[in-house]
Amino acid sequence: MATDTVTLGLDTFGDVTNDAEGRPLSHGQTIRHLVEEGVLADRVGLDHFAIGEHHADTLPLSAADVVLAAIAARTSHIRLGSAVTVISSDDHVRVFQRYATPGSCTSARSSPSAPASCPAP
Repeated sequence: MATDTVTLGLDTFGDVTNDAEGRPLSHGQTIRHLVEEGVLADRVGLDHFAIGEHHADTLPLSAADVVLAAIAARTSHIRLGSAVTVISSDDHVRVFQRYATPGSCTSARSSPSAPASCPAP
């Protein structure tokens, strides 16, 4: 008899948020908050945390693989992955390698997913 397992996780694009006075946080602070969100997700027992790469002023997460590595260094159970990876302007082998490397450092808790692509301009 097969048993279905439910897993819970979060996907985020690292949107810039505002401080108490309504001013946008810096890109650096936004990324540090994202790392803390990943750490908290692990602490409360979520199964998966994925972040998406973007190249826009309101979405400062242009190096999602590096941020995932920072989260991996501070967590112990949660699986980490990509939500969006822009491969139309990158080498697909290098993308795989950059996402697979944190997995090698964390007993495969991080793994590349099939990256999403946007059409070339």
